[in-house]
Amino acid sequence: MKEYRDEVLAKRRSPAPAISRANRFIEDLGHYRLSAVTAPVVADWRDGRAANGLGPGTILRELGLLGGFFSWVMRTKMIPLPANPVSNIAKPSAPPGRERRLKDQEEDWILYAMKDASHESGGGKRKGNYRRGTRNPVMQKVLLFALEAAMREAELAGLEREFVDLKRRVAHLPGSITKNGEARDVPLSTKAVEILKELGLETDRDGKVFGVTASAISQSMTRTIRRARQLYVQECEKQGVPPVKGFLEDLVFHDMRHESTSRVANKLPNVIELASMTGHKDLRMLKRYYHPKAEDLAKKLG
Repeated sequence: MKEYRDEVLAKRRSPAPAISRANRFIEDLGHYRLSAVTAPVVADWRDGRAANGLGPGTILRELGLLGGFFSWVMRTKMIPLPANPVSNIAKPSAPPGRERRLKDQEEDWILYAMKDASHESGGGKRKGNYRRGTRNPVMQKVLLFALEAAMREAELAGLEREFVDLKRRVAHLPGSITKNGEARDVPLSTKAVEILKELGLETDRDGKVFGVTASAISQSMTRTIRRARQLYVQECEKQGVPPVKGFLEDLVFHDMRHESTSRVANKLPNVIELASMTGHKDLRMLKRYYHPKAEDLAKKLG
């Protein structure tokens, strides 16, 4: 498994999650011989992960890696085994895709939390090693741009200034930073261009556009959303009203891609054009991100 981790998984475009899963298997099953990792052993491991509170999606991804490992063992390393043990166990049902969109005023509260943190002494009070709101003031630009361009965290983090054409209003994403490994050109809205100009792209063409990593984007947004919820609850207490359950909860940065895609879908109703912008090759996957509100569809019906 260590060899598979270092020679196969480490060469992926985004290897960190797979390496983490491989390390988990080394810890949990590393004392077994290959031939001793049978279907019942894997089934017991699966049940143990579920008992520890892991969701079916996470367990499916872990089993997928383990199954890929055993296929590699048999086909590439030519080690004869009776069967791939992962193939002979029941898998948990895949969870439904996330359909989380921003509720009314959630975007305003998130932006307020960013502003609130940036105006605290020293650029934001720290709790441990992190500021309570956001570590980097450019995160506001990241959020607003993400809601316009429907890019993933890795694409936002990897976007190079030299690959942005403000006159043509196009941002080029090389295959090295896209999820499917294929380059694509993302059309930019007027607002997206304005955000890039505020970042100095008209004069400075070197380096990354935002200068933050994908993990920093995700972590900063998690802290900011938590901060926004706290501010919202405090305001509700002042007004003497109960906070709305679910408001600014169960929300992650990747949900901004859902939100942006749904907003863009109203401007690009042609699903092929929409897929060209978002980079989806499978239109069934694109449907997971296209969640028009029922009231908006009702208006179109007349």
